[in-house]
Amino acid sequence: MADGFPQARFISTNGISMAVYEQGGGFPVVLCHGFPELAYSWRKQLPALAEAGFRAIAPDQRGYGRTDKPGAIEEYDIRRLTDDLAGLLDALELDRAIFCGHDWGGHVVWEMPAFHPDRVAGVIALNTPHRYFQRMGQDPISWMLINYSSRYYRMAFLQQGIEAGLTPEILPRFLGGLYRARPITMEQYLAAPPAVRNLEFEFIMESSLSPVPAGQPLMSAEEFQVYSDAFVAGGLTGPLNWYRNIIRNSKILRNVDSRVTVPCLMISAEDDIFLPPALTEQMEGYLPDLEKYLIPECGHWTQLEKPEEVNRLIIDWLARKFGC
Repeated sequence: MADGFPQARFISTNGISMAVYEQGGGFPVVLCHGFPELAYSWRKQLPALAEAGFRAIAPDQRGYGRTDKPGAIEEYDIRRLTDDLAGLLDALELDRAIFCGHDWGGHVVWEMPAFHPDRVAGVIALNTPHRYFQRMGQDPISWMLINYSSRYYRMAFLQQGIEAGLTPEILPRFLGGLYRARPITMEQYLAAPPAVRNLEFEFIMESSLSPVPAGQPLMSAEEFQVYSDAFVAGGLTGPLNWYRNIIRNSKILRNVDSRVTVPCLMISAEDDIFLPPALTEQMEGYLPDLEKYLIPECGHWTQLEKPEEVNRLIIDWLARKFGC
């Protein structure tokens, strides 16, 4: 794989085969990617964590990359996703780990202490706020309609088969337009027309497929080929099934205790329009041991846009909280 990224190791967890990529030794840090990403999205963090004395572990999560892709939608609910990570620790003969997640991976790591409290030493979230699902209340559809619109991209993703429009010819173009650094500032977003402010699916598609997408490319042609090959081969049905469990997840989490007592680190990006920093307000009420940081002039793909800053914040926090 490009850039000397580790070779995959395959483990059995929670009824699936999972591809896992590791580097370093010491206390384990499990890195959980978002949508539409891969374990490869942590390629800037694995060597930095290894050099700092940690065992960096990045899986292709359920439905992604070289990991199994079950067909049923319910196979991707939040309980199964957290169980996958607990099974990962079992397979690697690890008692506990620090869990770090970006985007959808952040949703999963925030719920790990609720479902597997004995396996979590700490939580690190990039961009994703604590209790995002719970904020939607008991009726996520109404929440999305009130706060966005019927064409909000999360609403569009609930439609089974919508991914069929992203054919093998179009999908690489879509991904290439999506993986861009800071295509719009928060100030521009807040002043934008409704289709932009509501993050409508058509706007995202049009922007991504533009001959000249906004923002700078995040990766080399060789790096991008890793993503293109993976998603052309594996498709987007598995990844989109994570979204198609939003209602199921709201029911699962309805009576779950949201208080997280282990040390937590929240890293936000100033110009992430998908997960704005404002969503992290009032997290302190549920997280007694929380540190929050804001990375300026950074969009959604934080660990790739600002890898040095992300690595510095994570490693400094790990050294102080875990004495490593």
